[in-house]
Amino acid sequence: MLRMLIVGAGRGGLLIAQALGRQKEVQVVGMVDIIPDAPGLEYARSHQIPTNHDYLPFLAQPLDFIIESTGKKEVFLDLAMKKAPDVSLIAGDVAKVVLNLILQQGRLTGELRRSRQGLEMLLNAAYDGIVAVDRHGRITLFNAAAERMTGSDAKSAIGKPVQEVIPGTRLHLVLETGQPELHQVQSLGNIEIIANRVPVLDKDHRPIAAISVFRDVTEVRELNSEVAKLKETQTLLEAVISSTQDAISVVDAHGRGMMINPAYTRLTGLSEKEVLGFPAEVDIAEGESMHMLVLETRKAVRNAKMKVGSKKREVIVNVAPILVGDELKGSVAVIHDESELMALAQELESAQKRLRKLEAKYTFEDIIGQSSAMIAALDTAKQAAATNATVLLRGESGSGKELFAHAIHNASERCYNQFIRVNCAAISDSLLESELFGYEEGAFTGARKGGKKGLFEEAMHGTIFLDEIAELSPGTQAKLLRVLQEKEIVRVGGTQSISVDVRVIAATHVNLEWAINEKKFREDLYYRLNMLPIVIPPLRYRREDIEPLVDMFIEKYNHDYRRNVLGVTTAGMHRLHDYHWPGNVRELENVIGRAMIKLNYLDSMIDTQHIEVYGENLTTNVVPARTAMSGKKLTEVINDAEKAAILQALEECRGNRTEAAQQLGVSLRSFYYKMSRLGIS
Repeated sequence: MLRMLIVGAGRGGLLIAQALGRQKEVQVVGMVDIIPDAPGLEYARSHQIPTNHDYLPFLAQPLDFIIESTGKKEVFLDLAMKKAPDVSLIAGDVAKVVLNLILQQGRLTGELRRSRQGLEMLLNAAYDGIVAVDRHGRITLFNAAAERMTGSDAKSAIGKPVQEVIPGTRLHLVLETGQPELHQVQSLGNIEIIANRVPVLDKDHRPIAAISVFRDVTEVRELNSEVAKLKETQTLLEAVISSTQDAISVVDAHGRGMMINPAYTRLTGLSEKEVLGFPAEVDIAEGESMHMLVLETRKAVRNAKMKVGSKKREVIVNVAPILVGDELKGSVAVIHDESELMALAQELESAQKRLRKLEAKYTFEDIIGQSSAMIAALDTAKQAAATNATVLLRGESGSGKELFAHAIHNASERCYNQFIRVNCAAISDSLLESELFGYEEGAFTGARKGGKKGLFEEAMHGTIFLDEIAELSPGTQAKLLRVLQEKEIVRVGGTQSISVDVRVIAATHVNLEWAINEKKFREDLYYRLNMLPIVIPPLRYRREDIEPLVDMFIEKYNHDYRRNVLGVTTAGMHRLHDYHWPGNVRELENVIGRAMIKLNYLDSMIDTQHIEVYGENLTTNVVPARTAMSGKKLTEVINDAEKAAILQALEECRGNRTEAAQQLGVSLRSFYYKMSRLGIS
């Protein structure tokens, strides 16, 4: 079976592929075209014929013929130089004629007569010589290239026996034996040719014609040197052009500078006069020349670290050899400034941190509440979302203040900008100020070079959510007041004011009025924050919301735990309603999660035995008994209830304050604060 490669997948290449595809004795091993959507490539892909934009990979495979159908002389010459000597190269126009002869078989003579004028034009345009004979060995085709190489005139040659026109030909023998002769080298007058001679067989496999395609290899050899020089220039230019964004250095086979680009000069400080013609080591401040290593080993080097130029810039170098065929012509280096890569890495890390802070996940649809108190809070929050006013969210821990902050941001005109959450209780006072307002270079030991933006600047045109606002130190409170009053900040260590357009949402579970009386919170800041207060009721004051909340948590944990729990029994729901929920919605979620973990795999309902909290039995209604409140203010009643809850938690946890804080659903820092405020030792 003959193995053929088609170079050029235009209409001509497509026709050739379609014709060859019907021949059992021919295998098309590949089609090549630089145009990705060439019609021939589409045909090849649909018939499982390998495709590529480059013919070089195919030349390493065993081939019998290459059909060049691009019509470009430079492609033809390049193929002639790179193909194996025993591979026949046929011009596309010639291939069409040959295929026409093969496919038409018995109608060959008549078809040639009817289309002789057009055929002669195609034949005369072919680069290879083509001679065809009929069953009697008489010449029927004799193109212009054959005239040039044989010295015979086509008009006088047509109709004559081929032996009379071309001395030493073997075409008549191919006709007699029916056996092809491929890649045959012979002398033809003053030139040397390489010829392929094939018979044309009828349906009974009897030869009815024969064709010889031959080429003057003397001319091809003369062109080799010029083609090699052109390819060398092309390879160098491609290497430079493909890497223009980075510093580039090219040296010749002897390791002397041939080419650099402007980025190289900016990086190393060396000009062309200082590099071109000089050894490759001229730019190295510390390290080994990777150019010389590549020239010695002919192997690429990647990610080599060194220092270059008078300023000893730290760089990462990738170097590759430049090979033309098997000949080493030099090497090309792409040089990356390591300081720029580190800056990009830091910027990426910073961006990732910002992304983690920017996400506002919840909307008003995510807040469950059908009680009158909750509906009132939601209505106020929706009104707040329509303005840019500062919002103060007040409520116990676990009541859903952060959900409200997310929802207000997502319902506002700032929803497409940043949402940054800051837990004021989780960051130490020494760091919080610089995190909020940023700092200038040299503001303190370890300050980043160039300074750093603060979270207020990062939240420009967006929303900043200050959770646990009561935990701010007096100094930070003063700076926050300036932001609210003047809409500007001053970085730590700086003197210049920076205008900021940021919507502030603050939240606290602390009684701010008590904190003001205790001189722990600024009164002027309180009035700035309290412009639009929203009180989120605790769960014990909106028990009608327990059931829809439970349904939501069951749906969530069914997905997380791959369970199929349908709901809570009537008795179980009574227990949930009887509990006073000091940890609010967060505690309810934890109780439902624990209950679903305790359920047997086949159980579908949560019952009383599945419902428990750490250190407290839900079977007892622990809602504090109504106390006499005559003469007591609301703050005093709340303080008494908080003190009783803390003392009870400490007793149940045997004095372990960490466990007591967890049981009550508050942070350890807030727990200590409450103990101090309530006089509990």
